[in-house]
Amino acid sequence: EGVDVKGVTNVMEEMSRRNRELFALPPYVLYVARAFSTLEGIGLSIDEDYAIVQECYPYLAGRLFTDKSPRAKAALRAMLGLSDESEIMVQTSGDVSPGLAAVKAGVNGEVSDKSLSPKKLLEMTDNFASYTAATATVDRDGEGRTAAAKEFAKLILDKDGSTLQEILVEEAAKLGDAATRNLLRRALVESAFAKTVASTLRAPKDALEKSEQLSSLLPDDLKKAIIERPADFPRLVDELLHTTSEDEKLLSTASELQEALGGRLENTSVRSAMAENLSDGASIIPSIPDISPGLRSIASDTETREFVLEQLTNVPSLGRRIGAGLFRRAAYRAMNSPVLPEDARKQLSEVNNRVADVIDPAASMKEDA
Repeated sequence: EGVDVKGVTNVMEEMSRRNRELFALPPYVLYVARAFSTLEGIGLSIDEDYAIVQECYPYLAGRLFTDKSPRAKAALRAMLGLSDESEIMVQTSGDVSPGLAAVKAGVNGEVSDKSLSPKKLLEMTDNFASYTAATATVDRDGEGRTAAAKEFAKLILDKDGSTLQEILVEEAAKLGDAATRNLLRRALVESAFAKTVASTLRAPKDALEKSEQLSSLLPDDLKKAIIERPADFPRLVDELLHTTSEDEKLLSTASELQEALGGRLENTSVRSAMAENLSDGASIIPSIPDISPGLRSIASDTETREFVLEQLTNVPSLGRRIGAGLFRRAAYRAMNSPVLPEDARKQLSEVNNRVADVIDPAASMKEDA
C-alpha cells in the first residue's frame, strides 16, 4: 500500500546499472516489475486510488504467513519485530529452531532488544483481512468479509499449522511463562504475607548472630539444619523467581496488546448514549463489547460459521503446544539456575522435558528428525 511500483523499478534498474558487480538482478525480475507497472497504470486510469500492491497483499501475506522455509520464517519474525535482518542468516544456518534458540538465550541472560510488536502484528493481520475482503469479491453482500474470516481462521487454527501460528504459539508460551513467574513472585516474594514469613524464618538466625553465647549452645549441624537453611529459603525463592529483562519485555508487550485490543472492543457509543440520561456520567457504566456489522454478517453466514467452528476443534492441539512450550522453558530455566544444585537442575530439566514430550510428541519428533 502506497508503494510506487514504477519508482521501485527505476531504483532497481539504477542500482543494477551503477553496481553491476555487486548488485545484479535476474532479467525476469525487471520484466515482472515492468508488467506490474503497466497493470497498475491501467488500473489507475479507471480508479485513481488503485494500488496493485494492495491487490497482491493477500497472496504475499498468505505466502509469508504459511511458508515454513527457514528464510521465510526469519523474514516474518523480522517483520514482527522479533529479530532484525542481520539475524536472519544466523537463524537459518543453525540446527536449532529460532524459538528454541530464544528460550536458551533468554534463560542465559542473552536477551535481544527485539520483542513482538503488537502494533505491527495488528497492522499485518488487519491489512491481510481487509485486502482479502476487498479482493475476494466486488459486491457488497459481505462475501469479502466472509472470505477474509475463513482465511484468517485457517491461518491461526489450521491443524497443519502455519508460520504465523508457530510464532504466536511460541510467544504465547513465553508470555505464559513470564506471567506465571510474575504471579508467583508477587505471591511468594513481594506480598505482605511472604515478607512476614521471610522475616519469621530469618528471626532465629538474627538472634543467634547477635548472641555468641546462644549460638555456641547449638551444634553446627543442628544449627545449619533448623536455623540457617530455613533462613536462607526466602533468598532462594527470590533468586528462582527473579524477573529477567526478557520477562519485563514480554509483560510490557502483553499490556500493549491488551490495550490495543481493548480499544477495539470497547463500545464507547453505548456508554455515551446512556450517559446522556445520567447526571453522573458514564463512569459507572461498564464497557460493552461491540459486535460490528461485519462480525454479525460473518456469524449469520451458515457456511462461514460452520467452517470457523470446524477450525475451533484444533484449539486443544494449540493448547497442548503452548503447554509443552511452558514446560520446555521451565526445563531450560532449571538447567541454567545458579541456585539449584547440579543434580536437582538435571532432574528438574529432564522431568519438564519429558512432560513436554508427552503433551506434544510431534515437536519432539521434529527435533529428533
